[in-house]
Amino acid sequence: MSKLLRYAAAGVAVASLGIASGAQAATQDSANVSATILTALSVAVDPADNTLDFASIAPGASAVSVSVAPNGTRTCPTGVVCSGTTNAPTFNISGAANATVQIGFVNSSETLNDGTGDSMTASSFLTDQPSDVATLDSTGAAAFHVGGSLAVAASQPAGNYTGTLTVDVAYN
Repeated sequence: MSKLLRYAAAGVAVASLGIASGAQAATQDSANVSATILTALSVAVDPADNTLDFASIAPGASAVSVSVAPNGTRTCPTGVVCSGTTNAPTFNISGAANATVQIGFVNSSETLNDGTGDSMTASSFLTDQPSDVATLDSTGAAAFHVGGSLAVAASQPAGNYTGTLTVDVAYN
């Protein structure tokens, strides 16, 4: 029996050395830390092409919506007469090469005023970029155009209506 006790004690001692040495042993590893600072992002309207222009509209007896697509083409509904040259403004983006940029509109609609108290609303703004995402080229540049819709009231008062449209851009 004493032999059995000796073997048992020796086994416990050996087992406890394995446990103690495992608990006492420390290990380390490390990971890299990095960051990429992107070039400042900017957007500017082309000064030679800076107006979303619905051109001339002769309103009818019913309220309608006149649209200008990002490529500058106008949709004029039945009941109104549209004439003149339309335009979709060009915006230029500058930033990090090959980056993707989300394009947005500060307001979903903008009010156009004629200076005498009459107004109309432009809305439903859209760009010519798929899902309003532009990919900057290898020099960090891209351009996009903006279209939208104009709500023309029945018998809208005559006048020259103006307003502003503001876009914003952010890295994806």
